[in-house]
Amino acid sequence: MDTYGANPEILLQLISVKMPFGRHKGTLLCNLPVNYLEWFQRKGFPEGKLGILLQTIFEIKINGLEYLLNPLKKNITDKRAIKNLRNKP
Repeated sequence: MDTYGANPEILLQLISVKMPFGRHKGTLLCNLPVNYLEWFQRKGFPEGKLGILLQTIFEIKINGLEYLLNPLKKNITDKRAIKNLRNKP
């Protein structure tokens, strides 16, 4: 599979993967502030999958496309709410 081609799984990862290190450790990638992503743009994004995800969310944010993630976020929230209701006694 081409890791640099269009991959819809990347959008799902942006709303579910947390930043593993640094100042914003534990923050969902989709919630990282633009200035933090700009810092990576200047200093260099990490190698591998995390770098691809950070570059992708950076491009989404600077181009005003965050609204594209809203349906995915809502779907995830709805699924969690249903799961929580099922687990209540």
